[in-house]
Amino acid sequence: MKRRIALFLALLLAFSLTISVSAQDYYFSLDKEIVNVYWNSDGTMSLDYLLTFTTQPSGHAIDFVDVGMPNGNFDFNSIQSSINGNPLSISKDYQGTGGEGFAVEMGPYAILPGQTGTIHISVGRISQVLYKDEQDENYASAVFAPLYFQSSVITGNTDITVIYHLPPLVNPEEPKWHSAPTGFPSEPETAFDSQGRITYTWRNPGANGKTQYKFGASFPKSYVPADSIVTVKVPNAYQSSDTIFFILCIGLFGFIFLGIPLLTMIAGNRRKLQYMTPRISIEGHGIKRGLTAVEAAILMGESLDKVMTMILFGVIKKEAAQVVSRDPLKVEVSPSLPDGLHEYEVNFLAAFKEGNTKNRKNLLQEMTVKLVRSVSEKMKGFSRLETIGYYKNIMQKAWQQVEQADTPDVQGQFFEQNLEWTMLDRDYDDRTRRVFRGPVFIPTWWGRYDPTYSRPVSVSGGLPSSSTSLPSVLRLPGSDFASSVAVGVQTFSQKVIGNVTDFTSRVTNVTNPPPKPSSDRSRGGRSGGGRSCACACAGCACACAGGGR
Repeated sequence: MKRRIALFLALLLAFSLTISVSAQDYYFSLDKEIVNVYWNSDGTMSLDYLLTFTTQPSGHAIDFVDVGMPNGNFDFNSIQSSINGNPLSISKDYQGTGGEGFAVEMGPYAILPGQTGTIHISVGRISQVLYKDEQDENYASAVFAPLYFQSSVITGNTDITVIYHLPPLVNPEEPKWHSAPTGFPSEPETAFDSQGRITYTWRNPGANGKTQYKFGASFPKSYVPADSIVTVKVPNAYQSSDTIFFILCIGLFGFIFLGIPLLTMIAGNRRKLQYMTPRISIEGHGIKRGLTAVEAAILMGESLDKVMTMILFGVIKKEAAQVVSRDPLKVEVSPSLPDGLHEYEVNFLAAFKEGNTKNRKNLLQEMTVKLVRSVSEKMKGFSRLETIGYYKNIMQKAWQQVEQADTPDVQGQFFEQNLEWTMLDRDYDDRTRRVFRGPVFIPTWWGRYDPTYSRPVSVSGGLPSSSTSLPSVLRLPGSDFASSVAVGVQTFSQKVIGNVTDFTSRVTNVTNPPPKPSSDRSRGGRSGGGRSCACACAGCACACAGGGR
């Protein structure tokens, strides 16, 4: 059995060496960490953190802090956080290296490179954190490890203070502390808090924020409900050991040879579609106004075939081009372009000029790369999160105008004005079908987009004006109109750019390339990142915490 255990541990080590995490550029010091741990009379735990960070000049702004929890039994609604008295948002988007937790979103209060900030985090209720004391069945054991971070993103020492507040009414002679971590005093400082509860305080000014330090105490279990104490059943090592070992080995090998390649493939495909960098330089403050619907679509990470269709609608509405054939797709460009075209529209039209058929895909790729970089440049100094919310609100208002129109013709007018903004809705097709239950008064320029509703007109002397295009009184069933737009998106995917994933991947390789390995900070994570607890052993009394990304 010992040989099998040794073999299993060796396999686990081999498995751990196969995992690599992409490099990041977060780099900070955790100057001070103070955590008050309250062990309550109902058997739950409450936490109160004060974390003082200093972002290194070469590091990324601390815009998120992931906070690992002992388990998933924490009350999300009881969590609060602030910095300098300013409330911070709490998110379920926890990206710690394991376990359970939550994320603090810094928003406009991100700690910029070279700056220091103290974050206050409180968690009101966490249950199932007490265990039966292994040395005294009449005692409950309370063990906790405060937040700690990945060594690749943190530097310097941390002044760590951990203060235990034992349950109310516990007598001074009853509780006992456990052995302290290395570097902390062997005996904690004892006192009473403002509520008369016994406190144990451990402090080490020369600790570090990348080590998991476990602190513990035990007290009579009579002070908490019996059902609040977790009972861990330890299986007999000699019962069914062969079966257990066999299952573990099969599961491990299956995950190594099947699970990891599959997860790697999924992650790789997902990254290929992320043509915008996850964070645009240093997150700034405020909303970037003035983006076009197309630029907002880029910021929101919409599919590039939809973005292309939005650009096509734009140049057609401005009478700079028209579709004269759908199969094969042929776009006729006006020999004299109108004023007011955006740079990406000019580049888009250049790809469709005669003589560029063979090189069209490359020209569209270059146009998209320039567009993505232009949006990134415009977003410098502004909050991406707030800006996306702003344009989503514009999209919703555009739909509201259409939905609340009194008559079909007014509804059609609003829809024509707001078409590109409504297309930002990822539920665009279905929503169009739901909103337009009756006929749609199609836009006056629709015949220049869909030649099946209007005979193409030569552009030798310029494109026809709106007055010579499809009459505005022509109506289509709402489902047909939505399908026509969807066909336009599919046409770009099939006839122009080919496989949209491959096209986007080529753009991504330029605008958001895979991170290069780094010798010192190759295992970094999201700002405020750290490790989750790793002490959930059978029979132990562990309620550790850690987290980050």
